[in-house]
Amino acid sequence: MGRTWKCAGLRWSVAGGPVLRWEGGVGSALGWGRRVAFGVVEGGVRVCVGARGNRCAGRREVGARGTGGRCEECGRLDRVGSVAADGKADDPREYRVYLAWFGAGLVKVGITAVERGADRLLEQGAVCFTWLGAGPLMAARRAEELLRVALRVGDRVPYGVKRAVRAVAARDLDAGCAELAELHRRALTLPGWPETLAPQPFSPVDHVQAFGLDDAPAATGEITELTPAAALTGELVAAAGPDLHLATSSHGVVILDTRLMTGWELTSAGANGMFPVRPFPDERTETQTGLF
Repeated sequence: MGRTWKCAGLRWSVAGGPVLRWEGGVGSALGWGRRVAFGVVEGGVRVCVGARGNRCAGRREVGARGTGGRCEECGRLDRVGSVAADGKADDPREYRVYLAWFGAGLVKVGITAVERGADRLLEQGAVCFTWLGAGPLMAARRAEELLRVALRVGDRVPYGVKRAVRAVAARDLDAGCAELAELHRRALTLPGWPETLAPQPFSPVDHVQAFGLDDAPAATGEITELTPAAALTGELVAAAGPDLHLATSSHGVVILDTRLMTGWELTSAGANGMFPVRPFPDERTETQTGLF
């Protein structure tokens, strides 16, 4: 067996775009037209990636279809102290509340540290977004909850839904901006808006060009899991959130969620076949009927 690598995930920045990271700190900057090719070693198993910079003590095997790449114990440890799990109530940093749009009827509210800029929105695959308020963490949290209750704006949109409507959403930015504008207006007039959270003006930002969606053909399916002795070769035509849109010779444009890569030993050597691909249904423009 030749040299192998372990993926540490895809990271975004407004300045640098998408970078595929590898264990050991090395990163591979991605650009449109770049060839992406790798396989899983024959007989390989997917091992838990650990938590908060530490290896999994039990080196436990995890399922191929899970996007977390962690065993149950490491998953719990990773959530300890995280902002998402309300584990940092005393965080002194300033936060922003945002509204993110992923497609018709698909809007979420969230928060991110001011120092991170819009990186979090790129990592989530938001087609467009606007800031809503800025201030202390707990005030941002209260505003987030206020929108969930009063306006029924959720804090999560499943990635499978995002993928299925992404191509349509990229062509419908005017509708997205209009939807965000109305929610932004209503949010800032809600009673109970936290006094320490400074309202931010409506200023929509779109990521269509940053994601490469302006020129990319629509994807026809998604890879469901990585499997030993199988491989993927394709040309990168777009990327959004953790997803790479790859033009392949056998399946057209398919989407690879790079979170499926973590925990596997990967190689550049050839393999026996393609990873499993699930085609998107013909009708992909239905709007979400509930929060999840």
